[in-house]
Amino acid sequence: MPRIRKPVLPHPAAQSITTALHIGASSVSMMVAEKSADGTLTPIDFLQQPAPVARDIFRQGNISLSTTERVVSIIKGFQKSLAELGLPTHEFTRAAASNIFSEAGNHETVMNRIRIACGLRVGTIDDGEMTRLIYLKTRRRLQHLPAMRKDSTLVMHVGPGNTRALLFQNGRIVRYTSYRLGTHRTREAVDATHAEGATLLRVIREHVFGNLAQIRFDYSNINIDGIVVIGYEIQSVAAALAKPGHACPLKKLRQFTANAAEMSDVELVKRYHLDYQTAEALLPALEINLAIAESFKLDEVHIPDSEYEQGLLHDLLASRELTGAFAEEVIRSARILASRYQSDPGHGEHVANLCARFFNELIDLHQLTPHDALLLQVAAILHEVGTYVSPRAHHKHSEYLILNSEVFGLDRQDVAIVASVARYHRHSCPLLDHPGYAALNTDDRIRVSKLAALLRVADALERTHAQRVSQIEIRRESGKLRLRLPGLADAAVERLAMNSKADLFEQVYGLAVIIDEDN
Repeated sequence: MPRIRKPVLPHPAAQSITTALHIGASSVSMMVAEKSADGTLTPIDFLQQPAPVARDIFRQGNISLSTTERVVSIIKGFQKSLAELGLPTHEFTRAAASNIFSEAGNHETVMNRIRIACGLRVGTIDDGEMTRLIYLKTRRRLQHLPAMRKDSTLVMHVGPGNTRALLFQNGRIVRYTSYRLGTHRTREAVDATHAEGATLLRVIREHVFGNLAQIRFDYSNINIDGIVVIGYEIQSVAAALAKPGHACPLKKLRQFTANAAEMSDVELVKRYHLDYQTAEALLPALEINLAIAESFKLDEVHIPDSEYEQGLLHDLLASRELTGAFAEEVIRSARILASRYQSDPGHGEHVANLCARFFNELIDLHQLTPHDALLLQVAAILHEVGTYVSPRAHHKHSEYLILNSEVFGLDRQDVAIVASVARYHRHSCPLLDHPGYAALNTDDRIRVSKLAALLRVADALERTHAQRVSQIEIRRESGKLRLRLPGLADAAVERLAMNSKADLFEQVYGLAVIIDEDN
């Protein structure tokens, strides 16, 4: 059982302790960490136990009863460890399951069993957050790699069920794609052939050919200078492939893969200190990563030498607090989406800037988070993408297009909130008769109403699409939010728009919006 432990902290420091639980493809793990004032996380305890979750899902479409009880038993053991540290046993800062859980026909039954047996509510990591986690690993742990300093670096994450590619140019993300290609998915698909050795490698290569061709096509217009490969299985043998901080020559990876193909799962377990589930998926991981590198005619690959699972738990704790460079990547992705649907960029950007001004000025009123501010900015940039379908009822078309699109780094919950906020930038206020709004939980419906109220006021000030409002003076008095617009001689158009759009603001915040004369 992998474990790290530092002395138990004094009880007064318990407020700074964070805990993360992850039910992964082949193991269940837990990290306890101390969070410092600057947000730095220092691990105190790490536990990990194997569980064949992915094998069950990709072999039979369900998680077996025995695996479910195995997971429950492991979590109960972790809870005892929390009790030893004097920490609550039923409250994790984050408790999450791999995104492959959603492919299990009985995933809700399994989650209910965990909740009943362990008193723990576990969420599922969706594709949006998984991409965010890969971004975190890349930016926080791989910047020291020479490959990341090259003009075009492709970061490949071959996961248990899916593969994700993030293209970095000069350190910034310019493209990302996802494929239905994974280590455990491939292992179960080729297992019925009973192939061994070099024949098994050929079968794996043939099975993944279609996805490999798509990856080559998606990046055929880019000259890839370097490639970084991450994933649980390949990082488990990173020490055998390259020295820390050094690249792995493709010739060595090819020979290592060929040698591994001649070994049984038992031999792989003993040689590389793996659990059996990881050993089963190692060969597909090696062959897929090798095939991708060969597709781009590269001579070497870079493999981070950090522990994959410990890094994932660390990033689960930090994922939703990302700001700075991450927020810039999210905004850039939103701008790309807006451009795809030919939305007026000047209007979207100006409304986003006005939203940011109102958000910051009224923070004591709405009491929302920096993450909410990011969602508001994305909604402002995208609120008129629906005009691509039709100017008529374009707010509804905007909701549909956003819901059926991806914005880098936003999970499906985030996207649903953005779509609803954009939908309410005009006409009707939020109503439970609207399916998208009704599908949200109570807290998220409140968030949507608060954010949409700000968006409607900002959009009213940009009614002309001419960026006429460059300055705003805001003050509150006796049930009113008074706005003065210095430099704007005639605000008749803005007042007319505000009369139809400020209704939600008054309903939510109890303040009527008044545009004063600029004397």
